[in-house]
Amino acid sequence: MKAISYRRYGGPEVLEYGELPDPKVGPDEVLVRVRAAAVNPVDWKAQAGYLDGMFETVFPVVPGWDVSGVVVRPGVSVTEFAEGDEVMGYVREDFLCHGTFAEYVAAPIRTLARKPRGYSFEEAAGLPLAGLTAYQSLHTALGVRPGETVLVLAAAGGVGSMAVQIARHLGCRVLGAARASGRDRVAELGAEPVVLDEETFTHQVRELAPQGVHAVLDTLGGPFLPHAARLLAPGGRLASIADGEVLALGGRYYWVRPDAADLAALADLADEGVLTVRVARTFPLEQTAEAQRANAAGGLHGKVVVTVP
Repeated sequence: MKAISYRRYGGPEVLEYGELPDPKVGPDEVLVRVRAAAVNPVDWKAQAGYLDGMFETVFPVVPGWDVSGVVVRPGVSVTEFAEGDEVMGYVREDFLCHGTFAEYVAAPIRTLARKPRGYSFEEAAGLPLAGLTAYQSLHTALGVRPGETVLVLAAAGGVGSMAVQIARHLGCRVLGAARASGRDRVAELGAEPVVLDEETFTHQVRELAPQGVHAVLDTLGGPFLPHAARLLAPGGRLASIADGEVLALGGRYYWVRPDAADLAALADLADEGVLTVRVARTFPLEQTAEAQRANAAGGLHGKVVVTVP
């Protein structure tokens, strides 16, 4: 199969496009013909070696965890999917080797759900990692409830935009903090915009929520996290997916996990029109290095997606 891979840690320059062996399909896996794979910051961070202390790495590595495509062959024990099913997945294993920037991927069924009917393959590829991170952070890490006020940091980003939409659906009031360039996007998603400016951030939030906010989801990390922690109402909850310093502030550091039931719930929300995925740019498979550069540059307010013809 044609695939993107790297044989040593580094930036986009270490990526190679060429032939690799087709994946073997385990009993609880399905072989997926990849149609699209979204680029996420964790892809190029793992490729740079930043996750070396967390994941075993087996070179050559095919990067990528987000995928959408068509089932080619189910494993011998699989009854959940059949040949021809359109699926999406957060195909993360416990080591780095078999990723989604390839013509085929062998995906464990715990990582898959059916593709939303109204989504293109490109949109579906952009949903799993960001959507699961937002969904699990709000439900599991923060336990948000209807009527609560939720502050989302980096609300115009991939995870932040998902969190705004899900929290709104749960009946929460949402304050969405973003750079000035993302203000319109935050409002479009249904949140009340707050500009990420260190001099005025706290004042803006206190004007909107004088009694404090019930929950903060940080998808940004850095200097705004301690400011946000001080804006919690008594009994408020704090979680971050981006900064381990949240533990010192009494919050929870959350890492998303593959979960077929949660992914199916996201697909249902997408089919109901609750969730939308904005695709900012697409690149063919052989231009994955350029796709990584576009993702790392930021400022797109939408997903960068690699397509596989």
